[in-house]
Amino acid sequence: MPEFPVVIIGAGPQGLAAAAHAVERGMAVVVLERGEGPASAVAQWGHVRLFSAWPELMDAAAQRLLESTQWEAPSAGYPIGSQWIDSYLAPLATALGERIQYGTTVVGISRQGRDKVVDGNRKDQPFVVRTTNPDGTEGRLLARVVVDASGTWNQPNPAGADGLLALGEAASASQISYRIPDDVDAYAGQHVAVIGAGHSATHAVVRLAELARREPGTLVTWLLRRGNASNVFGGGSGDELPERAALGGRAQALVEDGLVEVVTGFRVDEFRTDADALTLIADDGRSVAGVGHVFALTGFRPNTEMLREVRTALDPALEAVAGIAAEIDPNIHSCGSVGATGARELVQPEPGFFIVGAKSYGRAPTFLALTGYEQVRSVVAHLAGDHEAAARNDLVLPDTGVCGGAGDFDAPGGSCCAAPSAAPSTVQIGSRPAFSLQEIR
Repeated sequence: MPEFPVVIIGAGPQGLAAAAHAVERGMAVVVLERGEGPASAVAQWGHVRLFSAWPELMDAAAQRLLESTQWEAPSAGYPIGSQWIDSYLAPLATALGERIQYGTTVVGISRQGRDKVVDGNRKDQPFVVRTTNPDGTEGRLLARVVVDASGTWNQPNPAGADGLLALGEAASASQISYRIPDDVDAYAGQHVAVIGAGHSATHAVVRLAELARREPGTLVTWLLRRGNASNVFGGGSGDELPERAALGGRAQALVEDGLVEVVTGFRVDEFRTDADALTLIADDGRSVAGVGHVFALTGFRPNTEMLREVRTALDPALEAVAGIAAEIDPNIHSCGSVGATGARELVQPEPGFFIVGAKSYGRAPTFLALTGYEQVRSVVAHLAGDHEAAARNDLVLPDTGVCGGAGDFDAPGGSCCAAPSAAPSTVQIGSRPAFSLQEIR
């Protein structure tokens, strides 16, 4: 179907890199982006510093495209998200020009004249990509190939530990945030709870603990689902991403200074409202009372609704691409221990359809930009018939220093790369508890 373009969903880092590779190989390409500018998801966490240094944040084909303009490549340092956009992603989008359609939300993908069930002559039909615009206008675009690089940012996991909204979570929505805070001054003097054990939660804890140092009376409680906190501060000297190691070190120091209360094995089951405050209740009956605001930073999950009419192979646990699930399972792997995942592993039962980037990882939190760039390089080489390049492995990842998985949820954790950091299961602020921890029957 040479008369139809390659359609890429998402103008984030991997979608733009895929477009650059396609352009370099002479393919007609259209990028559909729901936001009003490039990397709209990155813009929402533009205040957060990345763990990867500049050389690890730029795709090779994208750089070659940019070199034909007046662009100068950043050479060193660790940018925040807004700097990543301003110095690389926005110039790349400008270089791609009218190939990008902004304000366009993909609501469904199918084969022309064929629903998901129909086999007959299926692979010879172009894809139909259905879209909507902000004013409600519907559209469709025919494509010979569809690459879904839409990410997971718009699908945060709930606070409820069983994967569903906790009881009362929807009713308490005005007091619950699912993004890393930027300006935390509005929470001065309040009791703030952070739920989650990943890097987003750690970022939030650091910002709030620094607020607590400036503003006496501000209480910060860090609720971990795991029965221990041994992995939460990262891999220390075993981590080859220094900014990630530094973040964990800052969080540990703030906990040890008594500015953060850490409570382990707390799996949120219910939110109850008492006047203007929330009480968080765990599945074992423990409670945290008097909470003014909650940051539920428990990861993300992919939006698979728009894929209902294409044939996909997704892992039943991770909702990741089935061909890479064993390589990225967070029960086993860290982001530094994941091998290359290219076109062969990313292939779907629907010929010509690929899921790349963070969405290919589903619920696994171990994705790095370098991995996504390797994915799109391999996929586009495959589409161009360059099977040697598609099969080649150009990926070299830094070691994470943290390899403990989630399989045995309450087992003592640790690093397979470095000695685990010591951390108390509960830390007091000053001489008193930060909150009332009691049984509710």
